[in-house]
Amino acid sequence: MDHTETKLWLVRHAPVIGAHGRIYGQDDYDADCSDDSTFRGLATFLPMEAIWVATHLRRTHQTLAALHRGQGRDPLAPLIEPDLVEQHFGDWQGLTYAELDATRDGAYHRFWHAPATERPPNGESFADVVARVEKALLRLTLAHAGNDIVVVTHGGAIRAALAAALNIEPERALGFSVDNCSVTRLDHIEGQSFGAAWRVAFVNRRAI
Repeated sequence: MDHTETKLWLVRHAPVIGAHGRIYGQDDYDADCSDDSTFRGLATFLPMEAIWVATHLRRTHQTLAALHRGQGRDPLAPLIEPDLVEQHFGDWQGLTYAELDATRDGAYHRFWHAPATERPPNGESFADVVARVEKALLRLTLAHAGNDIVVVTHGGAIRAALAAALNIEPERALGFSVDNCSVTRLDHIEGQSFGAAWRVAFVNRRAI
């Protein structure tokens, strides 16, 4: 074989508890991991032998533990990659969409006209997320070349990874559906004759 393939299995965490209708971003909510059938289904196609990665937020750790339970094994301690965390919505975090809309804040209305490039007050834009996620993915593929890497992460980070892999405008990547407990796989392929390239194997795959 004249090339190296590194497979990244990007899993969005389980649904959060207590954040319905709120902009939670990087707020640290628990995940509802009570649906054992979902995690048993995910276990049918996630690799057993892999590098396991999570962000620093507990909903990713709780989801990762449930995935290992679905695989019939004790939880393994993951590597922590903070740059794969969800978008930070600054002053808007913790507010409901209705509360934010009621403020008639100009920044909020600008955000929905250009959601990829506008930054919430004291937050980051989705384009900022794409930049940091791309660097994190390249670090992982360099450190663990040729391995399967399971990353339990967030919807925004997975859309950002797709933007980086496909080399598309960040705003176009916002159109991808990324459901809770879904898997998106990106393959990083590197060869002596052609350099490095990304391949999108599948997006938003749900448990069987």
